[in-house]
Amino acid sequence: MTGTALAGPDGGLRCPWALSTEDYVAYHDEEWGRPVHGDDALYERLSLEAFQSGLSWITILRRREGFRAAFADFKVASVAAFTDADRERLLADPGIIRNRAKIDATLANARVLADWSPGELDALIWSYAPDPASRPVPRSVADVPAVTDESTALSKALKKRGLRFVGPTTAYALMQACGLVDDHLVDCVARRP
Repeated sequence: MTGTALAGPDGGLRCPWALSTEDYVAYHDEEWGRPVHGDDALYERLSLEAFQSGLSWITILRRREGFRAAFADFKVASVAAFTDADRERLLADPGIIRNRAKIDATLANARVLADWSPGELDALIWSYAPDPASRPVPRSVADVPAVTDESTALSKALKKRGLRFVGPTTAYALMQACGLVDDHLVDCVARRP
């Protein structure tokens, strides 16, 4: 693999990581790098990126519906009200990743976010979106960073506000997934103009 865009099942060029499974092709083409707004939607993405830490994204992607069912569709107010019994239910749920630290962080983050004003999470996250003109368009996967100054600053801001499992790499993955940056390769069919 050269690290440059490769032909997909329809002949269109795509980021090479997107071609290993049909699930990845759909996620790459329809979601990854597209702007996401709304506190609940961003809480979901933040939570899933935290669960992904140390795992492949496909593991999370294939369990996303299980996560949504287990975590009340990632409605901040609903998850913030979860009890110890809910925590035990989550720890036993085979439809999600049953990692105690990640589950506890997801619950704790909802409790923190429940005290924020509507739109505050959205505004905070999006305030760290870099100017697209300041970023070179990646030509190969080697040009795509894992961490940036912006993701490090976002991580620090989220931690300062009490959120957990939000390191700089997780913050950058969130920025990529939610469209704060467009890391589709220059020849990729999904790259925004």
